[in-house]
Amino acid sequence: MSKKIEICFSPELIHLHQLDNKIIVVVDIFRATSTMMAALANNVESVTPVADLETCRMMAQSGYVVAGERNGIIEAGFELGNSPLAYLDGSYANRKIAMTTTNGTVAIEKSKINSAEILVGAFVNLAATAKYLKSKDNDVLIHCAGWKGKFNLEDSLYAGALVSSLAGDFEFDCDGAIAMKALYEANRADLKGFLAQASHAKRLQNHNIESDIDFCLTLDLYDIIGKLQDQTLVPQKVK
Repeated sequence: MSKKIEICFSPELIHLHQLDNKIIVVVDIFRATSTMMAALANNVESVTPVADLETCRMMAQSGYVVAGERNGIIEAGFELGNSPLAYLDGSYANRKIAMTTTNGTVAIEKSKINSAEILVGAFVNLAATAKYLKSKDNDVLIHCAGWKGKFNLEDSLYAGALVSSLAGDFEFDCDGAIAMKALYEANRADLKGFLAQASHAKRLQNHNIESDIDFCLTLDLYDIIGKLQDQTLVPQKVK
């Protein structure tokens, strides 16, 4: 029996999907899962996703560096916001990060019920994630964080890119996988140009973080995956 792949376009729709024994790939391109991968690739000890602000803020007392944003803006009392660039110079190597974001950490929390594994997906490690999933026997569900419960373009386009990468090894288990594969393949030559019209890209541009967007749309910077183990994301080299 061949493996199946499907897409959930929002955490508000995850209850419509069966998660049992599936590998869930949570994606929040702008910017949570891209930032998590940047942190893991730049030698942080771990990243712990936390759904709510207050729980995350309190983790500073346990030695965590706390990173928190809502609506793209760093929250009061947090050392970091949600920029992947903060980790690239090794400033947080060997530190434990606790992170809460508007959409991505909520999607991770909602992916935990009965799933076999949870990965975080990003363009920066697309090929590594695809290679890992090909090596496993599980069906795959790509869980798009969206924007406050709504569909968004960048997460769905990543889902299409991952489906495209896995097309020879998986059956499509929903029409969304067919649609997003086609959308990605039609726009893969100019992802940034296509996504410039996305609502969240415009929100981020208003905060003058164009360099974050550029980073988040860079393909295959890293050859690791980010895997949730005991509530904490750790890097794993793909064999």
